[in-house]
Amino acid sequence: MDARFPKIAEQLLLIERELRVQGWWDDVSPSVEALSSVEPFSVDTLDFEQWLQWIFLPRMKTILEQDLPLPNASGIQEMAEMVFAARNVQGKDRQLQVLLKEFDLLITASR
Repeated sequence: MDARFPKIAEQLLLIERELRVQGWWDDVSPSVEALSSVEPFSVDTLDFEQWLQWIFLPRMKTILEQDLPLPNASGIQEMAEMVFAARNVQGKDRQLQVLLKEFDLLITASR
């Protein structure tokens, strides 16, 4: 098991918690078609928060549970910056961006 797994698991829980706190957690899954997008971050079918909830978090959970290799890099925080800058959400996203940056740093940290 990769030594980063426990810290990454904790970070994923913090990201989920922040999505819930901000009211960005959906109870109903997007359509199968929306979840099947091949575009990066499913930008053509999902909001960024939906992508985090329905694609990113489940994929990372699978990686951790099945002891699969972690990605070599992550640019999720950069994507968050672009998304939230375009929306002008006025700081509501700040904590989520901090959590995503910490996730990115964990992924690129040496084992």
